[in-house]
Amino acid sequence: MSDLQTQFDAAVANSKNLSERPDNMTLLKLYGLYKQGSQGDNTEAKPSFTDMVARAKWDAWTQCKGQSKDDAMQKYIDLIESLS
Repeated sequence: MSDLQTQFDAAVANSKNLSERPDNMTLLKLYGLYKQGSQGDNTEAKPSFTDMVARAKWDAWTQCKGQSKDDAMQKYIDLIESLS
């Protein structure tokens, strides 16, 4: 396992122990970076506009399209560190 993957896994674990809950926009950014870093570009079907939560998550992930997994992982790590 790469060092970056180890740091990413640690950041994911640390995300559950933040001193305070981030705002919704930050949570969506974290979600998008997490999905991009763990799965790559979004290939899932766009959710219905009536499912606002799923749609917001889908949009957040889609905004990361084209980023390499490594870049997304590093941005996720950096964001978690800034929130800690």
